[in-house]
This record gives sequence, structure tokens and C-alpha cells, in this order.
Amino acid sequence: MARRLRVLTAMALLVLAAGGCGAPSTQPLQPHQERKGPVGPIPTGMDRFYGQAIDWGRCSDYATSSADRTAFQDPELECARLEVPMDYAHPDGKTIRIGVLRKPAGDPQARIGSLMVNPGGPGASGMSAAASLAGSVANSEVGERFDLVGFDPRGIGASEPAVRCLTDSERDAERLDSDADTSPSGVAESEQEERDYAAKCAERTGADMLANVGTRDVVRDLDVLRSALGEEKLNYLGYSYGTRIGSEYAESFPGNIRAMILDGAIDPGQTTVDALVAQGAGFQRAFDDFARWCAGQSTCALGQDPKQAVHRFQQLTRPLVDKPVQAGYGRELSYSDATMAAIQALYAPSLWEALDTGLAELQQGRGQTLLSLADSYFGREANGSYTNTTDAFDAIHCVDDKRVMDPEEVRAADRRYREAAPFLDDGNPPSSARDMCAFWPVPVTGEPTQPQVGALPPVLVISTTADPATPYQAGVQLAQALHGRLLTYEGTQHTVFLQGVSCVDDAGTSYLVDLEVPKDGTRCSG
Repeated sequence: MARRLRVLTAMALLVLAAGGCGAPSTQPLQPHQERKGPVGPIPTGMDRFYGQAIDWGRCSDYATSSADRTAFQDPELECARLEVPMDYAHPDGKTIRIGVLRKPAGDPQARIGSLMVNPGGPGASGMSAAASLAGSVANSEVGERFDLVGFDPRGIGASEPAVRCLTDSERDAERLDSDADTSPSGVAESEQEERDYAAKCAERTGADMLANVGTRDVVRDLDVLRSALGEEKLNYLGYSYGTRIGSEYAESFPGNIRAMILDGAIDPGQTTVDALVAQGAGFQRAFDDFARWCAGQSTCALGQDPKQAVHRFQQLTRPLVDKPVQAGYGRELSYSDATMAAIQALYAPSLWEALDTGLAELQQGRGQTLLSLADSYFGREANGSYTNTTDAFDAIHCVDDKRVMDPEEVRAADRRYREAAPFLDDGNPPSSARDMCAFWPVPVTGEPTQPQVGALPPVLVISTTADPATPYQAGVQLAQALHGRLLTYEGTQHTVFLQGVSCVDDAGTSYLVDLEVPKDGTRCSG
């Protein structure tokens, strides 16, 4: 249960279906300094941050992954770091820096403003997301009329300092431990591992940084960025966990919003356990859809009867609890990695074929494809290094959400999760092992609550009927809480805007450009 709470409770990363960068500019952007702030209301004592100059330069120096090292070569992209207080209660104290990437609007004369993007996680890089989306919006109205701006929330990616908990070798070892033993001794061992993990996070990141990485602080960073970019009002696109950033910004700075699209919503008032169980049910629905698709192929590792797919998946994966299989290059596929590979593949139908291939390999005692899928989820590079996505996810989750401290409540949650997602049931009794948040060295700074918003411009919430990670009803609830407009997409994937579905893309673009929300009850399909 400890691993399950850690990896799945918050809404996992957006799987971008966007293409690569657009055609390179013949005139690369030149390094330059820009001072456009302060703009709009300035909180007391924050003048120097809201009015700071931004030094823009090439993006290659900001890359934190192999994908970044390729995408950030695009000469049309420019990057910088923004200075913000580590602790907003003490703006004259320590400062940290936020990584920012910008793709300027294609038509400067028709430019509306900056469109800030967050891809979710928590822990995902907004700089990477913006670089990935740059190609898909090139020559579109969004790309022509908005600067596309991605920011790495504090502690993440190119922001400094970065949250770090485990070394690369420690992360590899942690993934091989499935934590499946739910006996008293197994629970004690799991909880000791969680204590050790929390202690390493504090030692390697610093307790003062861990205390200030939550969404509460990211929202204030976003408002500093808005002003420093010279934007009177915020244009924001948040996917998955990024919808929580958006809803909390709307609560904190309702008068500073021009337009806001929230895609793949988190229910703002849902408890930690209820969110966990709802997500489990979402992944089970996606697994069932995968099983039906697979049964219709000429061959299927789970067989031709979708009703037997859960049983067949368990037959293939449960033996890994006691005996991982070889996956090449001296590595092994564990039970936890096999299930995380399945979860990764269930984010989008484009990954279903890879999941079927991986399960067919597992039938033959091999784990290469499934391990590759799990590596993608955890941000492992080919050279064995990791991005800090998982460490940042844990750190943010532990200060954002109410902690589950009662072992019996943990056991009940694990039981409910197994019932909601039986394909992920490892066959052992429910566990009472608490996750690392129970041992976290700093207090909670936020908690999911219904946002109390003042007068807002119309907010557009997009929710997908069979979204595996952020269930459809969460979008319904968020739209109601923000008095916004709901756009429904009928499909099985996690998030959809700017990913090639013309009905959704057209509606979202019209909203961003003309502030026209789609008609009430609008539904789109692929």
C-alpha cells in the first residue's frame, strides 16, 4: 500500500501526444534582457520580484533529460530563470529560481499575450511540455497569437534547487522491491523503508525547501511570472495536477485571470483515499477497454475473452513478486515495474500495442518492453540517470494532501483500491503499511477543499469520459466549483486539448482567442 499511495494518489503525469518542434527559424532568437513588470496588483513587499528583469538566452543549457536536449535545440525557443522567495512569509529571506521556456507568438502584430502551461504530475516539467507542444501549435491560431510559456514549478526540472531524494542506483533498487509482503514483519520493513526515504529527502534537499514546495507556493510563483512577463491578466492551460494549480490560482488571484483551460481535472474537494479509489476504478475501466481492443486483434497476450483478461494479467504478473524476469542490459523486471508499465500504457490507446507486446514477452520470460514503459513513467534515461519527477511528486504530495496516519485506515483504503482495480491486486491481504508522508519531516501546507472563488471570468474545464487517471466526474465537480463551463470528450485517454482532436482543439482555441466558451452540454468525440 505504501508504494500505491505514493505513486498513484495524486494525478499522474500528462502523456503528451504532441509532435516535435516546428521548423527552425532562420533567425535564432538572441540573448536579451527584458523588464516588463510590475504589472497588475502587487502583494506587499513583493515589488522587486514582480518587477524583475528576465535574462533570456538559449535553452540548451536548461535541459534535464535526453528529450530536452533534443527539443531545446530549437532556435525559436528561449529560456530564463525567475527569482522568487523560498518562503513567501519571509520575502527578504532565501530565494530560489524557477525555470521558464518561451516560444514567442508567430504573429507579433496579432499577439494576445502569454499562455502559461503546466502538464501535471506533480513533478512534470512545464518547460518540456511547452517545447513538445510548440510543434503542434505552430501555424495554428494558438501558436500565432500567444507566446507559449512553460515553467518548471519550484523544485522540478531546471528550477533551482531541485528536489532530490534518491540516487540513481537507489531508485533502481527501490523499483525492484515490490513491497508485497503484508505480514506484520513485511509492514514493519516497508515502513522503515519509508522512514529512510523521508530522511534522505530532508538530508539531500533541505527541510526548508521541502516545507515550501507545495501548490500554495507554486500559485504565488505563477503570479510573479505573470507580472514579470508584463501580463495584466493570466492565460493558463493546466493538465491533470495542473488543474489544481489553476483552481488554487483562481481562489488566490481571481481578479488576475483572463482565460483558463483545465483539462483532466482533479476534484478539488476529494479526500486522499477517495481520490485513490476513484483513480483505481478509472485505470480498471481503461484496462477493460484495452482488453476488449486486444481481444479483437489477431493475437492477444491476454487471450480472446475480455472477461478473462484480469485473471490472465494476474497469472502473468503475480509470479514477478517472488521472481523478477530478465529484461536485458543486466536489469530485471519486478512486479511493481510490470504493473507501473501497464498503468503507463493505459494513459492513451497509442500505447496499447506496446503493452500487448510487453505482456507477450512476459509469457516468454522476458521483460524488455514492460521495463521500457516503466522507465518512461519514472523518468529513467538510457544512461541510467533519472529526472527528479518522482522525488518531486513525493515531496509535493506530502505537503499538499492530508496524510493517512491510521494503519487501519490504510488497510481499508488498500482493500477498497483492490476492489476498484482488481487487475492490480497482487493476491496478498490488504496492507496497513503507511507511506512516506506519514514520516515526512515538515507539516502539510495545503489540503484539497472546494475553492472559494470570487467573481471569475468563464473558466473552461475539459473532462474525458474514460480518463484513467482523472475520472470524468472530477471535471464535472471542478466546473461546478469554479462556476465554469464543462466540455466533454468521449474517449479513453488522459487529457485531450492540443492533441489532434479537432472538435476539442477548435473549442479551446475559440475560448482562448475570443473568450467564447462552448455551449452548455457540448460533447466531442475522436
